[in-house]
Amino acid sequence: MKKEAITELTGTVAELSREFGTSGYVQGGGGNSSCKSADTLWVKPSGTTLSGMTPQTFVRMSRTKLDALFGLAVPTDAAAREALVKDVMAAAVLPGQKARASVEAPLHNVLGGTYVVHTHPALVNGMTCAAGGAEACARLFPDALWVPYIDPGYTLCIDVRKRVIEYAARRGRQPNLLVLENHGIFVTADTAEGVRILYRTVMDALRGQYRRAGIEMCLPECPVAPAEQVESTCRELRAILGAAAAGIAYGGRFDVAPGPISPDHIVYAKSHPCSGPLSREGVAAFHKQHGYLPLVFALDAGVFTTGEKQSRADLVLEMARDGALVMRLAAAFGGIQYMTERAKKFIENWEVESYRQKQMG
Repeated sequence: MKKEAITELTGTVAELSREFGTSGYVQGGGGNSSCKSADTLWVKPSGTTLSGMTPQTFVRMSRTKLDALFGLAVPTDAAAREALVKDVMAAAVLPGQKARASVEAPLHNVLGGTYVVHTHPALVNGMTCAAGGAEACARLFPDALWVPYIDPGYTLCIDVRKRVIEYAARRGRQPNLLVLENHGIFVTADTAEGVRILYRTVMDALRGQYRRAGIEMCLPECPVAPAEQVESTCRELRAILGAAAAGIAYGGRFDVAPGPISPDHIVYAKSHPCSGPLSREGVAAFHKQHGYLPLVFALDAGVFTTGEKQSRADLVLEMARDGALVMRLAAAFGGIQYMTERAKKFIENWEVESYRQKQMG
């Protein structure tokens, strides 16, 4: 492929990445994007942000070597399986690169469109994380491929590939919109404008549903506690958590989602908030029950989030607010549907997500 054509491809996907890398579509290092030629896939590296993508940032991968992933005889043990898949993915990265490709690169490779942009908008996840999400998707987006919740990574790629093949056999073409339960959406098209039109269609349709249901599409203004109470709570959090609360963010009073909504919410904000009166004993009991220190505290003074540095605490608050909004929006489609205990545990123990979190700092 000529250098000019490659420059146009990567320049366009970088532009799309930044366009859909805003807080209305993703948080933190969530989402991914790609473009492809006949033999090469350029995909977003794990642990980077869509908003920060440039043409040079993308990881170049062999499409042939990625396709080999679907012929593997994989172990049944989840940890062994993911370790093998990581090695195969690394082998598909073309020489001269150090970045680690998005774990969903094989899925991008399967989709027929030249450009793929995957995001997790709250407006979309109000549907994907709702009890009636599948029925709503079939009604609003009859050409979409709805994918019931599947563990991210290899399992998801294998399942989606099968569903895409079946869809193409039924309809004579691949889907250009994939809607993943408790996860987000994949949009694919051969042109940048095609990607934009599909996103606009989806978001406009969902906005119409929320308006008809009388549901506000943003969190209302959050009441804040007196400054003295906020500062007192911050001092108490630092005394209990030490270095784990070097950064603290305060978001005022809003209803925090009590359970896990999506993989990204688990990765950045953990599965559950710590509620009730703040005490050393309460935090210890939370740690014993869940196996980790809480990052989100729903207290009398409001919602506080913590991190080993301020940027982490700020990101946790962003995710907590996003989860609260998704919970509110899901009321339009039968109410919130949390991830299962098994699905939650997979994400909490998944090496890929641990790597992504570390890369985000």
